[in-house]
Amino acid sequence: MARRADISNRRFDVVVAGGGIAGFTLALALKSALGGRLSVALCDPALAAPARITRRAYAIAAAPRRMYETLGVWDAIAETAEPIRDMIITDSRTEDPVRPVFLTFLGDADASPFAHMVETDRLTAAVREAALAAGVVPFASPVRRRETDPDGTRVRLQDGTEVTGSLVAACDGAKSRLRDLAGIPMIGWDYGQSGIVATIGHERPHEGRAEEHFMPSGPFAILPLTGDRSSIVWTERTDRVPMVLSLDDDEILAEIEKRFGLHLGRLTLLDRPTAHPLSLKVARRFTADRLALVGDAAHVMHPIAGQGLNYGLRDVAALAEAVTDAASLGLDVGSAEVLETYERARRPDTIGMAVVTDTLNRLFSNDLLPVRLIRDLGLGLVDRMPFLKRRFIREAAGSEGLPRLMQGLPL
Repeated sequence: MARRADISNRRFDVVVAGGGIAGFTLALALKSALGGRLSVALCDPALAAPARITRRAYAIAAAPRRMYETLGVWDAIAETAEPIRDMIITDSRTEDPVRPVFLTFLGDADASPFAHMVETDRLTAAVREAALAAGVVPFASPVRRRETDPDGTRVRLQDGTEVTGSLVAACDGAKSRLRDLAGIPMIGWDYGQSGIVATIGHERPHEGRAEEHFMPSGPFAILPLTGDRSSIVWTERTDRVPMVLSLDDDEILAEIEKRFGLHLGRLTLLDRPTAHPLSLKVARRFTADRLALVGDAAHVMHPIAGQGLNYGLRDVAALAEAVTDAASLGLDVGSAEVLETYERARRPDTIGMAVVTDTLNRLFSNDLLPVRLIRDLGLGLVDRMPFLKRRFIREAAGSEGLPRLMQGLPL
């Protein structure tokens, strides 16, 4: 049953562990739905520091964008969000002088964009500000321990503070402590690949076009940002990453040019690249007693389809819907029924996308001639079948079988 927050006793309906995009968005969604009827705390050490602004970026699909519009956040980031209207896919080696385009997704000027590129920390700052303004109670310390009883769950923070709630939402990332404390294993594997991320400036405008070049080491994605800038995600074998990152700026830029091409003119390196190991991991279950895993705590995917954060935000929308439906009826928001509703909504969908991303990566991250011929033939066939292309666009944009928030409907 929803209850008023008792700050002196630190009792809440929902305790959100983790203050990244998923954590702040979940806390905001819950408070936006029921306001003072639902008490929400958020625990994260980053709350002790001012929000940072960097050049990292995510592709936010149409459905999460609708959710942010419904939550009143989108206007705060729209000016710095770059729409993706076109996309091309090629398949080649780094040294190939010509990169034939096998698949295109040409946008309709009157239709909504496939997605928007949003700078990560601008989005984090916007949802953080909105969540705190909505009445989410912050605790600037991470969760270290958790204990449950029939009436609720108690968490101890690193600074010694104890907070209790009916439900704990673990939004604490791929190395989730709460998931480990609950004894929930992750199933999956490492790819032996890393994603090298950087921001590039170029002389000519990108016109909102995204590009994905499939190469033997993995995909090289070029994603449009505001101004004459693009974000790159360069998939490389992990054993080569230390050598790449040790290069000076001119040498790195030369390596990027081999993959990026010169169709947008002279390139400039706007920040030093960073690398992140890539893997596929899905939690054996997304819930435990009064605990729900959300986002990277529940699943980690290859970025080949750009769906990692978007699927984490689907988790947020599904959990917020299950919790608010229960709270509106005066029911226990941490009950087994609420958690079962969330598990059914998210785990099968997540496994399906995990299989898709894993298959795509295995199909395109190699240089075997027979495989290249088959995949290029497949890309060419899809390019000539408009109904299939529309289906892929709808899936990427997140247009079917979605929680209410992602349909643009309030909870």
